[in-house]
Amino acid sequence: MPLKLIDLFAGAGGLTLGFTDNRFSGDFQCIFGVDNDEAAVETHNHHFGRHSICANIEEWLAGNPKIPEADIVIGGPPCQGFSLLNKKRHGDARRSLWEPFLDVVERSGARAFVIENVQGLLKSPEFLEICERAKQLQFEVRADILNAADYGAPQTRKRTIIIGWKGDMLMKELPFPPSPTHSKDCKDGLQQWRTVGNVIRDLPKPKGTEIRNCAPPLDLHFGRNPTSMSLERYKAVPKGGNRFDLQENAPHITPKCWIRKKSGGTDLFGRLWWDRPSVTIRTEFFKPEKGRYLHPEQHRPITHREAARLMGFPDDFVFLGSKIEIARQIGNAVPPNLAGAIAKTVAGIFRKRRGRAA
Repeated sequence: MPLKLIDLFAGAGGLTLGFTDNRFSGDFQCIFGVDNDEAAVETHNHHFGRHSICANIEEWLAGNPKIPEADIVIGGPPCQGFSLLNKKRHGDARRSLWEPFLDVVERSGARAFVIENVQGLLKSPEFLEICERAKQLQFEVRADILNAADYGAPQTRKRTIIIGWKGDMLMKELPFPPSPTHSKDCKDGLQQWRTVGNVIRDLPKPKGTEIRNCAPPLDLHFGRNPTSMSLERYKAVPKGGNRFDLQENAPHITPKCWIRKKSGGTDLFGRLWWDRPSVTIRTEFFKPEKGRYLHPEQHRPITHREAARLMGFPDDFVFLGSKIEIARQIGNAVPPNLAGAIAKTVAGIFRKRRGRAA
C-alpha cells in the first residue's frame, strides 16, 4: 500500500513526481496539496488527482480545516527570505512559512517530513528554529546540502534538504544524505553527471513564439522574437562565453551598467556548455540577462521544453498555464531525480518500521 503524502507549497509537483512516479521512486501517493499559484495547482491536479487546493496556507489554516491523515508531509516553503539574491531579507515574512508547514505536520499525524530550500537555510537562524519546533513535536532532524546533479538531474542545483522523523523511526538507521548515483568525475564507480547535451541535443530548432498545439516535446519548444540588437548580442557571445565576452567583442551594444561593473556575474548572458550540467534553472530562464541561459550554439535563450528537461521533467509531464506561468512552475520546481532519491531513503525507513511492527 502506498504511503500517504501531503505536498505543501507544491507548485507544479516536482517533489510529488519524484515521490510518486515509478521512474523515480513510486512508493507514495499524494492525497492532498496546497499552493497559492492557481496555474501550478491545475498542473498538480492534472497529474496527481484533484487533491490540491489554491490557497494562502496561513489564511487556509486560520479557517481550522480538517487535514487528512498522512505518513509524510513534504514541501519547499518560499525561499526568498533565505536567498542570497534577497539582500534586504531582514523581517521578510516569508521566512516564517515553515511554521504553518510544521502545523500541518502535527495536525496530519505524519511520522516524517521533508523540507527543501535554498542553501542559505542551513546556516540561518530559521534552521535552528525549525529544529527546535521539530524537537517539541518529538521529531529528530537531519539536514544537508544536496546537489541535484549527484542524483541524475542534468543541473547543478544545490539545495538544503531537511528530513524529520518521529522519535520511534530510528534516526540512526537513516541513510542520509542518500548515496549519490552520479559524480562529476565518475569516481567510486558512479555514473558521470548528466549534461546539457545528454538531454536537449536531440531537439530541433524551435518554431514560433507561442505554446504549440502539438504533442510533447515540441509543444513547449518555441522561441522568442528578439530585437535586432538582442540577436547581435547573442552572436557576440562565443561557446561557453558570458557578458564579459560581449563587452570585449561588442562594447557598442553592451549595456552601460555591465561596462561599469568590471567583476561578478560570470553567468550573466552566458552560454550553457554541451558537456556540463546546466546551471540552476530559475523562473526567468528565457531572459539571458538573468543568467547562463543561452543555448550552447544557437543564438537564442533556451526554450521552455529545454528548461523542463534540464530540470529533469520527462516530456510526458504536462504543464498548464500561460508561457510566464509555465516558466515559473519550471523554475520553482524541485528536480524529480533529487526528489526520487530522497523518497527512496524515506520509503526504506518506513518499510523497516512496518517490518518491525509486524
